[in-house]
Amino acid sequence: MRVSTICLRCRLAALSTVLSLVLVTPALAIDFAHEVVPILRAHCVKCHGGDEAKGGFSLNTRKLFLEGGAAEPGNAKESHFLELIASPDNDMQMPPKDLPRVPADQRRILARWVNEGLPWTSGFTFRENSYVPPLLPRQVNLPGPVGLNPIDQILRKHFKEAGLVPPKPVDDSTFLRRVSLDLVGLLPTQEQRRRFLASENANKRQVLVDDLLGRDVDYAEHWLTFWNDLLRNDYTGTGFITGGRKQISKWLYRSLVENKSYDQFARQLISPPDNDSRGFIDGIKWRGTVSAGQTVEIQFAQSVAQSFLGINLKCASCHDSFIDRWKLTDAYSLAAVYSNRPLDIHRCDKPTGEVATPAWLFPELGEIDTGLPPNERLKQLADLMTDQRNGRFARTIVNRLWAQLMGQGIVHPLDAMHTEPWNEDLLDFLANYLVESGYNLKAVLRLIATSAVYGGVSEVLGNDPASTEHVFVGRRAHRMTAEQFMDAVWQLTGAAPATIDAPVARGKADPQSAAQVNLQAEWVWGQSQSGGKPAPAGETLVFRAELRVPAEIKTGVAVLTVDNAFDLYINQRKVVSGDEWSKPQTVALSKWLKVQKDDTEPANQIEIIARNAGSGPNLAGLFFEAHLTLENGAKITLASGPNWSYTDEEQGRKRLRSGKLVGPWKKVVSAGRPAVYAGVDAALQNGLARGKAGDLMMVRAGLVKSDFLMRSLGRPNRDQIVTSRPADLTTLEAIDLSNGETLARTLQLGALRYAESDLSDRQVVQEIFIGALTRPPTNAELSVGLDALRMASVEGEPGDAADLSSRETAVQDLLWAVFMMPEFLMVR
Repeated sequence: MRVSTICLRCRLAALSTVLSLVLVTPALAIDFAHEVVPILRAHCVKCHGGDEAKGGFSLNTRKLFLEGGAAEPGNAKESHFLELIASPDNDMQMPPKDLPRVPADQRRILARWVNEGLPWTSGFTFRENSYVPPLLPRQVNLPGPVGLNPIDQILRKHFKEAGLVPPKPVDDSTFLRRVSLDLVGLLPTQEQRRRFLASENANKRQVLVDDLLGRDVDYAEHWLTFWNDLLRNDYTGTGFITGGRKQISKWLYRSLVENKSYDQFARQLISPPDNDSRGFIDGIKWRGTVSAGQTVEIQFAQSVAQSFLGINLKCASCHDSFIDRWKLTDAYSLAAVYSNRPLDIHRCDKPTGEVATPAWLFPELGEIDTGLPPNERLKQLADLMTDQRNGRFARTIVNRLWAQLMGQGIVHPLDAMHTEPWNEDLLDFLANYLVESGYNLKAVLRLIATSAVYGGVSEVLGNDPASTEHVFVGRRAHRMTAEQFMDAVWQLTGAAPATIDAPVARGKADPQSAAQVNLQAEWVWGQSQSGGKPAPAGETLVFRAELRVPAEIKTGVAVLTVDNAFDLYINQRKVVSGDEWSKPQTVALSKWLKVQKDDTEPANQIEIIARNAGSGPNLAGLFFEAHLTLENGAKITLASGPNWSYTDEEQGRKRLRSGKLVGPWKKVVSAGRPAVYAGVDAALQNGLARGKAGDLMMVRAGLVKSDFLMRSLGRPNRDQIVTSRPADLTTLEAIDLSNGETLARTLQLGALRYAESDLSDRQVVQEIFIGALTRPPTNAELSVGLDALRMASVEGEPGDAADLSSRETAVQDLLWAVFMMPEFLMVR
């Protein structure tokens, strides 16, 4: 087996770099709040915490702990305090001989804590915390000079007071790559790079930021990852098969594409107007017996508090919190707002005999009316949460946005908003700016991305990743997310999957495109509406049609709606449901339809179970229209009309159980295009136009189910809310990047694309470097790349199969080496 030069020079070097990073960056597995704090509080704080510092030693903060010289992070054997708590010497031992000793199992926990770097929850102190985070908004007087970005005005003062020099601006290529990945999650194309670098506009960085934020679909499909993590939404996983969990993907996608105001966004999640956004508050209904702290009611309290207020109620859901002020009753009172039954309070899974009273965490802004039913209580909660007097709501989200772009929050950790920010003026100004902009999240992102500090050189971190001491000196470089990494690799290799898993219609149609869509379908129903009669209430029918697809699909989209509800099946697979006829559903068809290469292969089966509602006879109808464009240029339309057929509900149920079509099938009754349904025409046209545009875009990693590679790169399973992904490399990740099948297959496809092109060796190397790093290769990089490609060409005659295979392998190794460069893996 041939091993190319680039493989020897780069693959081993890159792998050793990745593995060395793994070895110096251990995963922090210890639970400081629940494992370490109770031990220190029980045995050490009385003499060395709070206002006490016997022997000159205080453990109030991590900094004081280390200054006392009692611990050596990463080395339990050299940590003096561990010797003292284990010592049999009555004069040396700690705690002193008249106090209970630290049990052996707890000493092992402390040793593990030290060996893992002495991790400490940021902002935590054993001293009574004197900082009380404000609830109400606070006005900030900008220090000037006028005309400077407000962020830079505030930080100019910060740098001066800290004796620091503001970071110098990065070059245009670095800024272009950085802001493109941060705002839309994609690498800039070579044409975008050429135009940006050639521009002499003094404000071209601001223009670039506006252009990126104006790419509504790219923006939405990138930030979908952030919100899926924060709202524990996914396309597969625990609860979906059993019906104990519902997606909010359609609602979330539309909200991001439309840039829905954040106050409205939150209200629709807390008090859902329909089922599209209800999955967030309903959480996961776990199978079997669950602890009291994992009921759907408690999940509601935890999710709302964490997502919108930066408050972690997980501790307080079991007992009064060790690390902040929240009590067990606070968590249960918030849970009771959602609950439709009396909610018994449990402490550590044991009932206390008390019943929770509906209330929210900040009654000073208003109280919940306990006499109202759950849905009305949720409306009250949504109003209180988004009340402009609730400064905590705005502060929490702008802190998260700052962390996404700048590498770390103004308050850290992100879910410890009781912690003092490193700059209160900056946090409060951004929160006020969000409110004044009409809760426009893009406006806040624009303000950050156009600041000089965002465009400055990134901070280089020290050697102690567990340190909680933070002085802001500039933006921190951060790792690509799993989704950003895959999108970037797919951009360069052309190996993106053909279909998405998210049940969304991609894209955003402009009004002109929608208006040009000519609807051809008719509204249909069963014989019960013949002669203009209304259909019986509760009538359920199964409609069917066949669709032959003779070539690969380039774009395919369908719109449908039923007065009153429906379930759509394609080839026996359930695709989508709907229960509000005034809101038609749009479906991307590519992943559901099969290609019929000849007449012997069965056609695609389209079945729709349609239900009429109401208390008496009323008008019912079904509308379905699909538009397909095939790779050979052919166009196909499937539209509901007189040629469709239907059967009754019982026959439909037999069909679904057996997988075989059964009859008798009857011809539908067409109502044409009745005026009563004309109000949804615009929505139907928009769905078809948007779906056509969406099918032409590269599939994004945020729209597909997680695979092994993305999981090893840090994509969570989203059974729990995730507000920040781990920054540490893992051994699993290093192995998967070096030898994983998924990445290897992607590289093979990309290498074939380059190997079969008419590009010269020099052009291949330059295109890969410019595409991946937004800069040309250095002379040394170019030389290594050219040597590898030329050596591959020597192994076979030009143009023969061996030559192509050798070149393909060399390109594959070159791609791998570039993808493993820290410069590629980081958003610098």
